[in-house]
Order: sequence, then C-alpha cells, then structure tokens
Amino acid sequence: MAPTATYTATLPDSDLAGFILPDLVSECHYPLQLNSHCYPVSRASEQWLINGGRLAEPRITKFMGLHAGELSAACYPDADAFHLRVIADFINWLFVMDDWLDEFDVDGTWGMRDCCISAFRDPVNFQTETLTGKMCKSYFSRFMQTGGPGCTERFIHTMDLFFIAVAKQADDRVKGHTRDIESYITVRRDTSALKPCFALIEYAARIDLPDEVMSHPVIMAMEEAINDVVTWSNDLFSYNVEQSRRDTHNIITVLMCEQGLDLQSAVDYIGQLCKASIQRFEDNRAILPSWGEELDRQVTIYIDGLQNWIVGPLHWSFDSTRYFGKDGHAVKRDRVVKLLPQKPL
Repeated sequence: MAPTATYTATLPDSDLAGFILPDLVSECHYPLQLNSHCYPVSRASEQWLINGGRLAEPRITKFMGLHAGELSAACYPDADAFHLRVIADFINWLFVMDDWLDEFDVDGTWGMRDCCISAFRDPVNFQTETLTGKMCKSYFSRFMQTGGPGCTERFIHTMDLFFIAVAKQADDRVKGHTRDIESYITVRRDTSALKPCFALIEYAARIDLPDEVMSHPVIMAMEEAINDVVTWSNDLFSYNVEQSRRDTHNIITVLMCEQGLDLQSAVDYIGQLCKASIQRFEDNRAILPSWGEELDRQVTIYIDGLQNWIVGPLHWSFDSTRYFGKDGHAVKRDRVVKLLPQKPL
C-alpha cells in the first residue's frame, strides 16, 4: 500500500455514466505504516475464516481479494503477532458477516445480534451451533485473555450499537426507504462498525483508558471526526457497487435525493466533508486536556491509533478488490469511476 502522486483527473467525453473521485490520497499527509507481522498473520486469519465460515467458491475467491489482514496491519501497525491475529480475525469476520447481513431481514439481524452479543459476554461457556457464533467465541475468547475491562465493555457495547443500526438499515431496505441526511449520518456512524475498531486500539496497545477520558467531549469529537471521514470516503468507494444493486444506504444517494444534486456534485461535496472532518480531528487534537503524565502517554497512543484509521483504509480501499475489482490501482491513479449497470428491478 503506497501513496500515489498528485494527478489531475478528467472524465472522457465518451464516459457519460461515471464520476471522478476527490483527491483524498494526495491530501492525506499522515504516514502509512504496515505491521511487520502483516503477511503471516493475514494468511493464517484468512484460512481461519474460510474454515470457520465454511466458505466455498465463488465466495472464497471474492474473500481472498478483500485483503482485510492488510487493512488490520495498516490500522494497528504496532500490535504484536498475537493481538494482530485477534484483530485480523475480527475484521475478516466483520466483512463476511456484513455481507451475510445484507441478505437478512430485521428478524434475522436481531437473531444474529443475540447470538454474537451472547458469545461476547461469555465466549467460553456460551453454546451455539451457528457458524458466526462459533467464530465470535474463537476470536473473543482470545481477546479476553488480555483485554482490559473498560476496553472489553466498550467493544461489546459498540458492537451492540452496530447490530441495532444494521437492523434499521434492513428495515429501510425492505421498505425501499431512503433516509434524510441527518438520520442517515446518525445510523451510518454505527453501521460503519468503526466504534468497536476504536476499542481495538486500546486492546492492541495493552491499555485500558478510564471512562473519564473516553467520555471527554474532545476525545468523543475526535472519534466522531475519524468515523465520519472513514465512513464518507467508504461511501464514495462503495457507491458504484451499491448503486448497481440499487442499495440506497449511501450518503451519495441521500444527498442526490434530499438536495437534488447530480452525481458529480454529490461526490465533490462529500470530498469537502471528508477534508473538513480531518481538520475537525486536528482542531480537537490541538486542545486535548491533560490527565497526568502516564494517562497522557496512553491517550497519545490512542489518538495515533485514530489517525491510522484515516490513512490505512484510504490506501487499502484501492488494494482490495471489494470496491473496484481489479481496477483499484488505476482508479487510485486516475480517480475515474465508470458506473456499473444496475440490476433489473
């Protein structure tokens, strides 16, 4: 995953159905790092998921193009091999489980939620025959060997928020409902599943920040800013695939419907929102309070971890085949996205 030089993109006149991505890569000045344990951990985690999820072709080929282990290694560059493996297992599971949930109705989503939260609460003794429940038990029993009580509770609570939001998304999908911008952003901040990933920053660093720190308005504002920039850039990258299957849970679709913007104007507007969110992150970093030398050291680790969640997903999104297939590197260079045909109604 390497940064790309600045490039001025233009959409050829013949390409009537497409758009130009904002130049998020060249505007991101944070250093991209990769965990030294990346490749052996990534390959082991992929095999764990294939076996545990009982994947078969063509799902295996699709999954192997995901490269979620590499995403984990970019977002948690300082984790040791044990902690990185737990994180990679979770993130691999999260992507596959998210794809499964796209096919679930509201009741199915609640059933998945009950199983997973029960597995998180007692990963050793909870009994289940479901594949996702067994995988939860596998990685979370290892998580609990070193995860602090605050970090553990934050992970479980925010995963619960994720399932609640996904159930709302499932209800919208069934009803063909497109949300207004305000309610969309509220739900999207939880469907992104970034909040539990933030708890993994503490887990990877073997720290357990007190509630007085984690509930401070400046810390919460920084988390929200990172959530927004990652989520909105993800909506940019995933829009083409989602519009092809007529999925409306995307900020581009919301802006086009609510504000009457054309596709390129909506894309450009979201690029400005991403830039403003990064500035919001930096503005709050500049006014961080002090909690004493040791806690300040741990807070710095946590804030650096949030920063990694800007740059890591940005580059990974073009290396993975999830959004642009085999064209990711060309899209990263040229920023031109040609729209896929929509599935029949």
